[in-house]
Amino acid sequence: MSKRISILLVALLAGCGGEQFGDLKEWMKENSQNLRGKVDPLPEVKPYQPFPYNAFDQVDPFRPVKMDVAKKGGGSLAPNFNRPKETLEAYDLEKLRMVGTLQRGKEIHALIKTPDGNLYRVKVGSYLGQNFGMISAITDTEVQIKEIVEDSGGDWVERSTQLTLEESEQKK
Repeated sequence: MSKRISILLVALLAGCGGEQFGDLKEWMKENSQNLRGKVDPLPEVKPYQPFPYNAFDQVDPFRPVKMDVAKKGGGSLAPNFNRPKETLEAYDLEKLRMVGTLQRGKEIHALIKTPDGNLYRVKVGSYLGQNFGMISAITDTEVQIKEIVEDSGGDWVERSTQLTLEESEQKK
């Protein structure tokens, strides 16, 4: 079987090599008679001139010492790093959604939905978000949060934000 295939291939290749491309070869011969290739000379290589660095008496822009001067200290608002983290502190605050509230007696709880679809019940004093956010108040339409963030000077400052009940959830 393989012998027949090899004979067939040889016969096909022999048919391609005949004088059928003679006119193409003749045209190429006529049009390439007076052509001569020309290669431009290489550009001159300029020698390397090293640049001497003589600014040893100036401030080095790559040393962090310049940035350490701005830091004042931790401040009295520094977060408690020793307390155990709560589940909702693993999520960005922007990705959490308030979807409702529950009330038992006088205590009101908020329902917070995570990006992966889990639902959590939180109360005043619970922590959420990645900036040490603690819930300071819960109403029917929003959760008020006080976050502790580090400013550019290295001090811890308090920032207020809120999660509001989404309109699609309010209409249901």
